[in-house]
Amino acid sequence: MNLQLKGKTAFISGSTAGIGFATARSLLQEGARVIINGRSADGVQAALEKLQQEFDVESLGGIAADLGKPEETQQLFADLPTIDILINNVGIYKSSSFFEMKDEDWYRQFEVNVMSAVRLSRHYLPGMLERNWGRILFISSECATLVPADLIAYSMTKTALLSISRGLAQLTKGTAVTVNTVAPGSTLSEGAEQFLADAAAKEGKAVEAVEAAFFAEVRTSSLLQRFATVDEVAHTITYLASPLAAATNGATIKVDGGSMGGIL
Repeated sequence: MNLQLKGKTAFISGSTAGIGFATARSLLQEGARVIINGRSADGVQAALEKLQQEFDVESLGGIAADLGKPEETQQLFADLPTIDILINNVGIYKSSSFFEMKDEDWYRQFEVNVMSAVRLSRHYLPGMLERNWGRILFISSECATLVPADLIAYSMTKTALLSISRGLAQLTKGTAVTVNTVAPGSTLSEGAEQFLADAAAKEGKAVEAVEAAFFAEVRTSSLLQRFATVDEVAHTITYLASPLAAATNGATIKVDGGSMGGIL
């Protein structure tokens, strides 16, 4: 399927690994120009070198910036004043008891996960509306509604994205700009792979057994009963970023393997 993304420029926050990196590859495969982002110049360069093995250098760019810091975000705007597609993907988390989570941990997660998306959207949305085309996607999580006891602060940030996305979508009424949220479930990113490997080594089990136990005992609501691949999530993001998804606006699209439940 031709997603009609040739000539479009996309910026993906937090895209040197995981879902963000897979989304960069997917968009590049569809002919888009992609600007990736990470906190360190070394990390961005390493990711660019991987992508350059598959794609033309002209279709790639990278900007190192900690988007939890307003001053670094402002520099990004100077380097990249306009784009067609914004994917608010960057996110951090800290696993901790609610009673032990410090204020600074709450603030840091809110700055990175929520305020980065607010600042980026506030800058790029007006240009999209003026040109009468654009896509903004917020990458949330199944944790927005599942809310694990050790991830309350993280879950709060992912729930906040749902409200921001819906509110911004209402500002696009009557235009060819859309704003949507994608809510992935448990996904086999590098972090998840490390979690499974560490647990397997600690428990003396095969990785496959640890994964099966996770879904049997922890993520029992999953209908998929396995980790989604980063590519499976990225393909949905890429479609929603395309002109073909014009009729989807103000929505939360679950790529959660059924874990979040509900009929909507």
